[in-house]
Amino acid sequence: MDRRTPEFDERHCLTTQNAENEYRELLRIRISPCVKRPRVSISAAPARDHGIGFGEAVRVWIRVAMLSFGGPAGQIAVMHRILVEEKKWIGEERFLHALNYCMLLPGPEAQQLAIYIGWLLHKTKGGLVAGALFVLPGLVTIMALSCVYAVYGNTGIVAGLFFGLKAAVLAIVLEAVRRIGSRALGNTPRRAVAAAAFVAIFLFGMPFPLIVAAAGAVGFAAGKAGTGWFAGGGHGGGGAAGLADAESALGEGLPAHARPGIGWSLRVSGLLLFLWLAPVAALLLIFGRGDPFAEIGLFFSKVAAVSFGGAYAVLSYVAQQAVETHGWLKPGEMLDGLGMAETTPGPLIMVTQFVGFLAAFRQAAGLPPLLAGMLGGLLTTWVTFMPCFLWIFAGAPFVERLRGNRALAGALSAITAAVVGVILNLALWFMLHTLFRDVRPAGITGLRLELPVAASVDLGAVLLSTAALVAIFRFKAPPLAVLAGCAAAGLAWRAVGL
Repeated sequence: MDRRTPEFDERHCLTTQNAENEYRELLRIRISPCVKRPRVSISAAPARDHGIGFGEAVRVWIRVAMLSFGGPAGQIAVMHRILVEEKKWIGEERFLHALNYCMLLPGPEAQQLAIYIGWLLHKTKGGLVAGALFVLPGLVTIMALSCVYAVYGNTGIVAGLFFGLKAAVLAIVLEAVRRIGSRALGNTPRRAVAAAAFVAIFLFGMPFPLIVAAAGAVGFAAGKAGTGWFAGGGHGGGGAAGLADAESALGEGLPAHARPGIGWSLRVSGLLLFLWLAPVAALLLIFGRGDPFAEIGLFFSKVAAVSFGGAYAVLSYVAQQAVETHGWLKPGEMLDGLGMAETTPGPLIMVTQFVGFLAAFRQAAGLPPLLAGMLGGLLTTWVTFMPCFLWIFAGAPFVERLRGNRALAGALSAITAAVVGVILNLALWFMLHTLFRDVRPAGITGLRLELPVAASVDLGAVLLSTAALVAIFRFKAPPLAVLAGCAAAGLAWRAVGL
């Protein structure tokens, strides 16, 4: 919109600290500092035939999936470039509105955005295909790498490769703390929530779901009371310049299948809920608690329901449970899995497949270990990503009702603040287990604090991690370049016998 037109009003300028800010540079979206648009009833606008063939859409979703490196920001940037700028299938406002809704949900927002747009374009089959293809390349790649890791993980070449990747992952996680913190912690209440979350999980080992629930309750109450403590940090507000919705293939109108329908939502939600939980229930009924596959299915189903704030936030909870509670992995192996997920296409939360693979591989229960590992990895992937389809298909038709809700926005803003504290805990946990070979409990009653053994410091890890930090923070090197450089350096370090 032209800033000289009467519709533009500087006095109504909205200060946004929402998801658009995080992705602005990568998406190359120009977010207008304030645009006051005359509101048009979306439902009143006539829907039109977008003319996009389903076969063409499938080919585009395959292309998106193969290019989805770089974590959620990079993946969303790829979708924006292809779907908005290149294909002009969907307008800027609609793209960002869909992104905002996906940011409300547990699970990988990039995959959920693909499901949402696929559903808008081609109904249920479009969402199913877009979401499944988004995960498929990463599933295949990490499954193959997990097999190699399980069989050859102790060889010099593989050990050197993952030695280098750990250093890069540490730097990437610390950069995630800085990036998300700069967006989410704009005032004292938010910083207090982040600090409380960090203390709760780092010192007392409080479960991640409880931290999310507590933060959401605080934010909801504050928003309901109209305090403004967590206002502006949710996922609304702001206008977007660029391809207007009316100029896109989808247009401004709501397709018939996008209008709220209780019957359809209940049927689809019931089916997806059954598909998600039926395998877990069957394993529990047949084999009972204690069976490795039943425990894998149950644990990762819980993870899928509470994974707010992106992969980095929930990985702290996964690492804590998989390493300390279940004993499925060693601390360094969690870093190896994250290195795999960082360097392969697909959602970063795909690292859970690696965890499930190793858990089943080491508790094969009478099956050949590799077969057990692959089944464990597939089960983990199923219960991790199936809920994404449930959240989108159940809620997308009603998404307009979520806009402008102050209490909900406050809850989401508080959860985002808590996530910063949780990710800081993850970064420190990674740092301890990357830079030191041995850690020990602090021995203080009531605390779950680990301290490094100073004599066990790993000089090579310190040097590589420092180099990775300088590359990312000082020279703004892209994560994939840092990962590749550190992997090569790790191989060289091991090759000379250090």
